[in-house]
Amino acid sequence: MASALADGNAEASLWLACRAGSQAARERLFERHHGFALAIARRHHRLRDRGDLDLADLRQWAYSGLLEAIDRFDPDHGTPFRGYATRRISGSILNGINQMSEVREQIASRAQAERDRLHSLAPSTPPRAKDAIIELAELIGSLAIGFMLEGTSLYVDDEAGQPAPQPSAYDSAEWRELIGRLHAELAALPERERMILRHHYLSGVGFEQIADLLGLSKGRISQLHRAALVRLRQRLTQRGHFTLQR
Repeated sequence: MASALADGNAEASLWLACRAGSQAARERLFERHHGFALAIARRHHRLRDRGDLDLADLRQWAYSGLLEAIDRFDPDHGTPFRGYATRRISGSILNGINQMSEVREQIASRAQAERDRLHSLAPSTPPRAKDAIIELAELIGSLAIGFMLEGTSLYVDDEAGQPAPQPSAYDSAEWRELIGRLHAELAALPERERMILRHHYLSGVGFEQIADLLGLSKGRISQLHRAALVRLRQRLTQRGHFTLQR
């Protein structure tokens, strides 16, 4: 009993010092309660892990919640600290899990988009040996056009009144000329091809969602995507703005 009373008095003294700005007291409070935070992290790990959660991540999120609780706790309110801290520690863990899930979904979505692009641009039948180099060069050229569209957000939605992108001070004159030409050729594409490139490269919409949006099959979207990139590459090549060494 005396030991528990002494421990309570020691913690009360730490809270007073912490509220007065003592970093040492803050560190001591963290040391006293970090095991409690770790126990909460382990409980969440047991309940939520499906083989995709690392306890080390949950532990760090729990410690972040604990530090936030220490900084916000007011002992004068009479609420036990661990009762107050539980919600913040669990909240920090859940926020971390949600953010991790969003990142994983983005990575999966990005990977799917890249697979769709490659499938779209791959030849329907295996090329003959003497044509393989040409096919590969054309594939790389179409991919390069796609990366340029995606990386520079060239498409300007006139109906939405979006301003044209401004070139960076680090862009070369040749690069700016190529970007400007690509922008012009993009605007001159047939409407459906232009819409597909706009949705996919500017807005990041996947082929499946574009197909649903336009009422077409995913295979048809793939065909139109390929045709649009090939058309852009050919037009730029004809005008001497885009070459790929073979």
